[in-house]
Amino acid sequence: MQTTLSESASQLPRAAEAESILRTCVHCGFCNATCPTYQLLGDELDGPRGRIYLIKQVLEGNDVTQKTQQHLDRCLSCRNCETTCPSGVDYHNLLDIGRAVVDAAVPRPLGQRLLREGLRQTVPHPELFKSLVNSGQVFRALLPGTLQSKLPRNVYPAKPRPMTLRERQVLMLEGCVQPSLSPNTNAAAARVLDRLGISVIAAREAGCCGAVDYHLGAQVAGLDRARRNIDAWWPGIEKGAEAIVQTASGCGAFIKDYGHLLASDPVYADKAKKVSALARDLVEVLRDEPLEKLGIHASQRLAFHCPCTLQHGQKLGGAVEALLTGLGFNLTPVPDGHLCCGSAGTYSLTQPELSRQLRDNKLNALESGHPEVIVTANIGCQTHLDGAGRTPVRHWIELVEAALP
Repeated sequence: MQTTLSESASQLPRAAEAESILRTCVHCGFCNATCPTYQLLGDELDGPRGRIYLIKQVLEGNDVTQKTQQHLDRCLSCRNCETTCPSGVDYHNLLDIGRAVVDAAVPRPLGQRLLREGLRQTVPHPELFKSLVNSGQVFRALLPGTLQSKLPRNVYPAKPRPMTLRERQVLMLEGCVQPSLSPNTNAAAARVLDRLGISVIAAREAGCCGAVDYHLGAQVAGLDRARRNIDAWWPGIEKGAEAIVQTASGCGAFIKDYGHLLASDPVYADKAKKVSALARDLVEVLRDEPLEKLGIHASQRLAFHCPCTLQHGQKLGGAVEALLTGLGFNLTPVPDGHLCCGSAGTYSLTQPELSRQLRDNKLNALESGHPEVIVTANIGCQTHLDGAGRTPVRHWIELVEAALP
């Protein structure tokens, strides 16, 4: 696609990157065929090709309006279009650049500003978030349905983690919402890894991965969180940690982008590149281990929801399914497994109507094979799907750990 950036756009820190991405797009439209919002709304501007055109107009100096902002806001950042695109358009980075320019030019209504700032001031802070969740459980019956659905139906308490320090060690991101919403997930992962001779080291100073801030228009704050995490992990990396493990694929996808997002930072560029290289989703660690040592012979009937951040962001579609099948679990077929469930970080709160439609469609697909339990690999998807009050939804590692002899 031919494009000429405006004088002001040419001064942006990522101007050359934006121009390169725009020129990669050939406007074929294949992306619209797999875009969840285009399928729901049927509007060209609510598909990747239309959004790319809007960003092109903005960067070429055309007027920016609230309509432009609205169409970009409706994007789930699911990256399904990247998987589909024959030209390899780096859509999610172009979207980040475009959103930052649009948000700087178009003030948001007060309600939107309060919601976004409220999310930024609560979600990335584990202790505060935990207090709110606990209070919500106490007063659950008094809350509106939209908030009730964000609270976990069942909280499986974390069992004790192994205390033995193995020769092989990995770091693990604890996360910001998962310790409250699904506290047993990381503990279950630690117990399974321990059975395989790998110790999990928690770097307590590492906090939110930064994705919440970054994708709510506070990119500087998001990158500052990334720098703090790098500092927290660095001593463990220097001591020989094999990997930085994430059990939430949304966090994993963002951490794997640290190297790209901080490439121009003279202090952190090399360290960020190293951290991204060490970042591993849990399934990447386990699939390389002799899982027969676990002695699992499971037969439970499961449906696996593959999060967008796992299959499109990290290109690990099919990895968890293969692992679970190899352990004996009976996986039911899931039609249209490539489509987003509508969670998408904070999307279920900023775009609730579209999010609910996508969730219901996804649950219909997941339940079509009549599973006993639905399992997934991302806390946001888990909470969002389980909030419908239908088939129980858990993290897949909890089912693996429960099947240990």
